[in-house]
Amino acid sequence: MQRLAVLLTCFNRKDKTIAALTALKEAFKKSNENWQMSIYLTDDGSTDGTSQAVATNFPDVHILKGTGFLYWAGGMRNSWKEAVKGDYDAYLLINDDTNIYPHLFDSIKKTHEFCMLNYEMGGVYIGTTVDSETKKITYGGSVFINRFLAKMKRVQPKESPTPCHLGNANIMWVCKNVVDDMGILSDGYVHGMADYDYTLRATKKGIPSLIMPGVVGECINDHNDPYLKFFKLSLKERFKMLYNPVGFDFVSQSHHMKKHFPIRFPLFIMTGYFKVFFPKIYYHLLYKNRKN
Repeated sequence: MQRLAVLLTCFNRKDKTIAALTALKEAFKKSNENWQMSIYLTDDGSTDGTSQAVATNFPDVHILKGTGFLYWAGGMRNSWKEAVKGDYDAYLLINDDTNIYPHLFDSIKKTHEFCMLNYEMGGVYIGTTVDSETKKITYGGSVFINRFLAKMKRVQPKESPTPCHLGNANIMWVCKNVVDDMGILSDGYVHGMADYDYTLRATKKGIPSLIMPGVVGECINDHNDPYLKFFKLSLKERFKMLYNPVGFDFVSQSHHMKKHFPIRFPLFIMTGYFKVFFPKIYYHLLYKNRKN
């Protein structure tokens, strides 16, 4: 029997976390795969009773306590560090606000069979999610259209697995051979970018990163555009927002740029501080044109 570890982290989203675990359990029950599933959840200091609700509704979940300052990347590393001690056959990363569809495990099976047939090894499999109301794609796999500028475009999922350069870990399956080779999410990332880093590392090593067939879950992209209010803030508040993990997460962004795009790294740093000191110029001359 193969063994699967599911990894999550959460902070004060009790209802969404319960919904995500419920969808996971229902999909797993409908799967015909002979897997043994264990779930590792890091609660990074929730005050809304998330841990208690999870323990009541899902007593088999391994609940890990965070420091309160782990954020997404740190929380997922915390869950993965504990799970990897069990030497599982595969690891499934899921966001606590993602509801997977019942056919997820069928899509994973198709992707793995495709991967073994075409690459003769297991890989990293990215699941595409949509907004529950608009049905527009929110997260998934992407490919570069300009590596120097780090520009990319989202890939629409097809009926068969599709290669990608990098992907979101809202739904991400990682085979054991990948973890044996690369380890888990890298240190140096506070909140975001750790999933992009992982898939980029895999790509550089020749490990396949594939988008699963079809849409396999729902997740709302609730990240508001920070630039809409950024230039209205004081200088002190702009610096704070620049380094805030749930703001611009400049530490993670800088680490990612230096690691994977070193030629562009100095320009990225200068641009970061330019928008702090000259926010209106940046917004009207650079950001708005980039968005358009």
